[in-house]
Amino acid sequence: MTMLEGMTSIDLGSTPIEETTQDIIDAVPDELTESPEERYERLLYRAQIEDLNEVSGIGCLYQSGVDRLGRPVVVFCGKWFPANNINLEKALLYLIKLLDPIVKGDYVIAYFHTLTSANNYPSLHWLREVYSVLPYKYKKNLKAFYIVHPTFWTKMMTWWFTTFMAPAIKAKVHSLPGVEHLYSAITKDQLEIPAYITEYDMATNGLHYFTPVPQTTCS
Repeated sequence: MTMLEGMTSIDLGSTPIEETTQDIIDAVPDELTESPEERYERLLYRAQIEDLNEVSGIGCLYQSGVDRLGRPVVVFCGKWFPANNINLEKALLYLIKLLDPIVKGDYVIAYFHTLTSANNYPSLHWLREVYSVLPYKYKKNLKAFYIVHPTFWTKMMTWWFTTFMAPAIKAKVHSLPGVEHLYSAITKDQLEIPAYITEYDMATNGLHYFTPVPQTTCS
């Protein structure tokens, strides 16, 4: 038998190239092959069935009434968000669980940066991931994002985020030096916030430092 004859008689066995390729495809996690819509639906399903009490119990994110134009107000208290001591995946699931039914229509967000520290700041990587996961309706129906008691950090982060990641919402972001400035958009009885925020606000700005002018048109 010649060497060539020996080579042509080799048995390739039960793993041809086609099967090997399919094995590689099958080994790729679904998360890497799904579309953005499929990923969001998967996370929404998890948000509805998983126990998220460890996040909801913190009380840093909740809906508080409506603004003067009847739009739901979502409140986020930065001081109560333990960014370095929380399961960020569950935090994302809770955000989706809370906001998904709200963002089907117009809504606004009031973020209170009052008395936050470095322990409350999520990483830029996580913020980028959250923004990429949330579908278009979250951005389209967000009509205003109020940042109360801003600092240099929030101003820099806002500039970077709205310049490089979310320029479409840049005009919707408003930095406010005190709570009473919010009353132009949200009546006091519709804004439920922790006592530490109002106490800090009074200590910093005093009493009745701003006379609100009610909004009459959509922002």
